[in-house]
Amino acid sequence: MFPYHFANVVIKRLPPLNAVRAFVSVCRHGSILKASEELNVVRGAVRQQIATLENHFGRKLFTRDGRRLVPTAEASAFAEAASAAFDILQRAALDFEGAAPGRIRLGVPSAFAVWWLMPRVADMQASLGDTLIDIVPMAVAEPLQMHPELDAVIMGGEYRPAAGIVALRFMEDEFGPVAIPALAATLSAGLGAMGALTQLVSRSVPRLWDDWFAESGTPPVNFSRRQEFEDLLLALAAARSGLGIALAPRASIEDDLARGQLAAPFGFISRPSGYSLCCRTPDARRPALAALSAWLLRCGTLA
Repeated sequence: MFPYHFANVVIKRLPPLNAVRAFVSVCRHGSILKASEELNVVRGAVRQQIATLENHFGRKLFTRDGRRLVPTAEASAFAEAASAAFDILQRAALDFEGAAPGRIRLGVPSAFAVWWLMPRVADMQASLGDTLIDIVPMAVAEPLQMHPELDAVIMGGEYRPAAGIVALRFMEDEFGPVAIPALAATLSAGLGAMGALTQLVSRSVPRLWDDWFAESGTPPVNFSRRQEFEDLLLALAAARSGLGIALAPRASIEDDLARGQLAAPFGFISRPSGYSLCCRTPDARRPALAALSAWLLRCGTLA
């Protein structure tokens, strides 16, 4: 006779995982075509998986907004949880295959890596001892859920909370418009005078100007010209050349301000989100990540 007695528990059948995977992809892209391209299957297969999942739950999962498929509120919450679960499962598989416990693959936005992290990398490595940090530059800042090959990512104002992810805020973030002193001098009439200048925009953070107008309480300005660059580093280089006016994190152009190469005619404002180290909830307990978190907190406080 067994010494333990188990209560009668009814476990609801899980939905088919392939159907959930297709559903998460459609939620991410808002399109069956783009989901089929990501999953490398025909569109009919994705439609069939969505139908299977709708039959399982007994309800519709999407509404249509023009050509875009929009998940219902309940479906959106399920997609977020399912995406986090897939991410954890994929990470566990990578660990099982032999991920090195003393190595951290850290995704870092390229601009942040150049102007903040790399000047401090020797101190970081000395502080972490035998733990090796692989710094993976990211042209576009993307959440950790999209990168199962990474252990953690650094995110700035673009960070949004997500299920299964722990975010440690380690540094304030200030940003504001910058230009060479000759152009900055033309803005003495006020913010509206920026409209005569070329607006320099980074595709890696396309909403940065919108965020600044909203967070500074400033009415949006209609610029005479807009020029886009692949990343923030190029946009700031264009500002240094006198091409126009760019938005910059203060820490990225402190030396330029001190040398008089750039000026900030309207000062800087703090962003609510700051900079955060994001890792998966189970990984937060890893000694290597705890050491990295402690180093970032120390250096971020001093910045």
